Parts: sequence; C-alpha cells; structure tokens
Amino acid sequence: MTDRLVYWAYALGWGLLKHLPERAARGLFDWLADYAWRKRGKRVLQLEANLRRVRPGLDEAALRALSRAGMRSYLRYWMESFRLPVWSRERVARDVRVEGFEHLREALEAGRGAVIALPHMGNWDLAGTWVAQQGYPFTTVAERLKPERLFDRFVAFREGQGMEVLALTGGSVNVIGTLARRLREGRLVCLVGDRDLSEAGIGVSFFGEGTRMPAGPAALCQRTGAALLPVTLWYDGPVMRARIHPEVPVPEEGDRKERTRAMTQAMADVWERGIAEHPQDWHMLQRFWLADLPARGAVGAAAAERAAAPEPAAEASGS
Repeated sequence: MTDRLVYWAYALGWGLLKHLPERAARGLFDWLADYAWRKRGKRVLQLEANLRRVRPGLDEAALRALSRAGMRSYLRYWMESFRLPVWSRERVARDVRVEGFEHLREALEAGRGAVIALPHMGNWDLAGTWVAQQGYPFTTVAERLKPERLFDRFVAFREGQGMEVLALTGGSVNVIGTLARRLREGRLVCLVGDRDLSEAGIGVSFFGEGTRMPAGPAALCQRTGAALLPVTLWYDGPVMRARIHPEVPVPEEGDRKERTRAMTQAMADVWERGIAEHPQDWHMLQRFWLADLPARGAVGAAAAERAAAPEPAAEASGS
C-alpha cells in the first residue's frame, strides 16, 4: 500500500467512523478482523506464531480460535481509537476500570514522578485518555510514521486526549533528556515498551525464550528516582480493564547496566503473567522473539515490517 493510500485509509477512519452508530461500527470492525483472519496473511500467521509461545499446549483448532479473538481485539483497538475523539468523559469513565491506581497516585503525590510502562495490550490510547482525565497529563513517545502527515495526525489525536507527544526520531528535542526533565518535575511518563526498535535493547527471557526490550523505562527511573510501574490491559466485555502493578524497585547491588537488566526482566515478568491471562488482547503481530529474527539485520527487518503496516503505538526508547 502506498503512503497516500495508507494516509487516506486512516483519514477515512478518523473522519467517518465516529459518525457511525456504535453497533454498526463494531460489526464492521469484527467483519474486517474476521476477513483478515480468514485470509491468513503474514500478520495473522505471525500472531499465531507468537501465541504458540504464550499457550504452547493448544491444538491447532484452539490456536486458530485464539488468533481470531486476537484479531477482533486488535481491530477493536482501532475502532475505539477512531471514535475516541467524540467519546464523552462519562463514556471513558464508564468503559475503563483501573486497579492499583493508588500506586500511581502515591508516587506523584510524593513528587517523585512515575513511568507507566505497558505492553501492546488492550487500548493504550483509551487508557491514556482515562489517566489524563484523572488530572494527570503525561508525556509519551511516538514512533515516526510515513507519510509525515499521518504521523502529524496521530500526534494531534493524542495531544487532543491530553498527552504531550515526542517523536522517537527526527525531532528537534532530545527525547531522553526531555523525559528525564518531566520526571524530575514530578510528572508522569507513559511508554509502550515490550518491543525493541533498536540494537540497544535489553535481553530478557519471555515465556521461556529470549527477546529484547527497551532499556528506557528502567534507565529513566534510575536516572531520576521516578517509580517504575508496569501496567497490563485487557478487555472484559464492553469494559477495558487495567491493572497498575506495584513499583519495580531499583536493585541495591550491581552496576547501572546490571540494575537496568534486572528491572527490565522484572517488568517483563509482570507483563508475561498478564499476557498469559489474556493472550487475545496482546496485539503483537510482528516478529518478537530473537529466534524469529535473522541473526543479523534484525533492526532492518523490524523497520521493514513497520513500513508495511504502520503502528500507532508509542515505543519506549533506550538511553
């Protein structure tokens, strides 16, 4: 798909979908999800390869049912995000349920700042809107998309929900420096951090296999004294639920790199448990484990995947 077609596909979603009746919008996106699932393109096949790691005991029929549910969850994310600009505060409050909010409130009220780190689960844009509506505006990082005007629309959409958005690359500001300043000011930073987009990621074990995750969340918390709070999201009927888990502490021993690795692994362990409970709501349609990546050129492969199907998620960058 050309950049122009990609842009107009997203523009059509933002421009028209919010005017459809709720039932019609949900029915349309369920149909789109099922259509993509039946075609068994590379994204669906990769989703199933990832889900095999999460649920290794499933037979083929059960795996296929899980991947269909996963595609419906993924398209639900898009449907909700396209419609989110016209959702009322009351609608957001009704459809989001959060456990463990006291962990975030305590860190911010103490003036420490906090990093909310979450995987590609549920609807992170909806969760961010909910947090901002509680009186906690935050800063996040967005992967730069092509065409440029598509990226600009994603930024405008998120800023309209109360987020400060920094471009991961190609911007005029120092991303890590800006995030660190926000945290030292006692503010909130939110990062989607389960997928590494660089060669600087931290090696972790995830469902018994090796992968890389960004060093940014753990490194920023060490640098600033902010609280690192892992979050998991999942759908429960019409409601999206979120769990803010207790703070991942900075280890007392080891050098900075060793502490960053230990904190990143601890964060990954929390996400692993959440994904195991709700695998259909983990929207990982890309190659994720090192075993699925070529020994060399892994970053290039990831970039090629992103170019083929742009993602809206803000990715945590390393430092």
